[in-house]
Amino acid sequence: MLVRKLRPISAVGLVVAGFLMASGCSTGSDAPPDSVGPRATASEKAVAAPLTRAELRTLTFKDGEVAGAPEGGLSVRDLEPEKGQRSFPPVANRACQTMLDIRNGERASVVVLQIFNWKGDIWGGGSTLAAYEDGKAKQAFTQLKQALASCRSYEGTGWVGKFKARLTMEQAPGVGDEAVRFHETIPMGPEQPGDRKEQFTVVRAGNTIVTFQKLNVGGSASFPDDLVSRQVERLQNAQRL
Repeated sequence: MLVRKLRPISAVGLVVAGFLMASGCSTGSDAPPDSVGPRATASEKAVAAPLTRAELRTLTFKDGEVAGAPEGGLSVRDLEPEKGQRSFPPVANRACQTMLDIRNGERASVVVLQIFNWKGDIWGGGSTLAAYEDGKAKQAFTQLKQALASCRSYEGTGWVGKFKARLTMEQAPGVGDEAVRFHETIPMGPEQPGDRKEQFTVVRAGNTIVTFQKLNVGGSASFPDDLVSRQVERLQNAQRL
């Protein structure tokens, strides 16, 4: 396994690299979000339209809403589903690639990424909010659970070279329509302060799937449960007619 020495970079840059390490998902621009039109009611449209990019951005956290995050410590950017054009080759384990695709919103209609930086925490965290067409989020989450039943490790290529990740399942929080939680550990070699550890909490709320991830190197990683609950509640409320 090729491991390169980590160079000091900003928390934002490190977290973004963490999001993109295995998936090769492309980032979009920070251009102004698309306009929000009137939502279709159940009587007007048999199939519910997915939340728009502008609506997802509105549902993210703003300055002052996250304890421990300094002003300017939260940022939002658009992600464009790759449609099969990944920056890195898919991993050989098909179940693990399915897991990677779904947690990164590869199959969604619209995806928004929020970066979290907390005072005294150089590693940070993030959330990926993905909106799906009616029924497709439930289908994707079923595939995710099936994939996690057999995906325990995989080898991939990321921005820091080749790596091997090991997955460990954890107790999922009781939020949303369904949820899973797991840890991903990547050995970093003797020159690093410890293994790269990242916690992933994936929750389906109606026709959306949100992935929360928290990174740490040489220590434990845990995304705040209160933020998970609050974000899921916002997604649920936004889809109530």
